Amino acid sequence: MNTLTLLLPPRPRLAADAALASGPIARWLSRGDAGPTAAVGREIAIRELFQFAGTSVPVAALTREADCGDAAGSTWLRADPAHVRADMATARLLACGDLGLSSADCQELLRPLKPLFGDSGFPIDAPQPSRWYLRAPAGAKLPAFVPPERALGDDLRLHLPEGNDGKRWRSLLNEAQIVLHNHPLNQQRVARGQLPVNSLWFWGAGSLPEWVRSDAQRVLTRDATLAALAARAQCAVLLPQADGLAGFSGHSVLDLDDAQGLAELSAPWLPLVEKALAAKKIDQLRLLLPSGERAVYKLSHRWRFWRPPQALRA
Repeated sequence: MNTLTLLLPPRPRLAADAALASGPIARWLSRGDAGPTAAVGREIAIRELFQFAGTSVPVAALTREADCGDAAGSTWLRADPAHVRADMATARLLACGDLGLSSADCQELLRPLKPLFGDSGFPIDAPQPSRWYLRAPAGAKLPAFVPPERALGDDLRLHLPEGNDGKRWRSLLNEAQIVLHNHPLNQQRVARGQLPVNSLWFWGAGSLPEWVRSDAQRVLTRDATLAALAARAQCAVLLPQADGLAGFSGHSVLDLDDAQGLAELSAPWLPLVEKALAAKKIDQLRLLLPSGERAVYKLSHRWRFWRPPQALRA
C-alpha cells in the first residue's frame, strides 16, 4: 500500500490562511476517517512515525550527529543564539537560531563564552551558525527545557528551567546574557540594523538513540531535527521539492509544518497530492496535526457528499 503522511501545521495556523482553511486539507479532514485525538505537540506526531527508546526526542544529539558525527557516548544540549527584548515588565524571546551569523561571527561571540561554560563543565561550540551545542559531563542531571517555538514571543521567565536543577541554568543564562550584551560584535550588528545576539536558548537535551525504526521509506522535510531522525532510521531524506512524488511508492512523509514557508510549500504540494490521489498513486493519505487531530483519507472518500467540507477554524 502506498501511503503519504502529511505532517501539517496546527489547526490555528491553517485557519489563519484563507486558502488553506477552505482548500484540500479541509476537505480531507471533513471526508476522511477521523482517528482518536492525540496529545498536542509536533513531537507527539513525530513519535507516531518513529520508534526509539526514551520519552522525548533528543534534538541536540540527533542534530549534533548530523552536523559532526560525534554525538555517540555523550549527552548534548542545544544552546542556540537568541535575541531577547526587555520592556518595563518582561523580557521576551523574539528570535532563536537563524540570526544571520557567519562562522566568523560565531567564533567571536563564543570566545568569551567558552571559559564560562567550560569552567562549568559544559564545553560549548558552534559547528553551524544557527546550532550551538553544550556537551554535558557524565552523570549530569539536567532539568526540563522548553523548545524555542513554545517560548517565542512570550515572557521569558515563564519558560526557564524550574527548581533546584534549573537554578544553575538560570544563573548560567544570566551570565551569558551579560557577556553577550557587552560584546562589541553586537554593537556592530545594531549599527547595521541587525538584531543583537544577546541571549542563548537551552533546549533539546538528550543522548543519541542506539536505534531508530520507522516504516517510512523517505521523508521530505526542511527541518534539521526530523531529517536527522529520519537518517538515523535509514530513511531517504529529501527536500520537499516539486518533483518529490516522482517514483512514489511505499510510505513517504511530507513535512508541511514549516513556520517560515507554509504558503510556499503548500501552494505547489497540495495540487500534486490531489493529482497523485486521483491517479491512484497514493492509496491513503494520513493527516497528522500538532494540535492533536488525526485522519486518514482515501480516494473513495471523495464520494462522501454528505460530509461537505467545513472551513477550518482556530
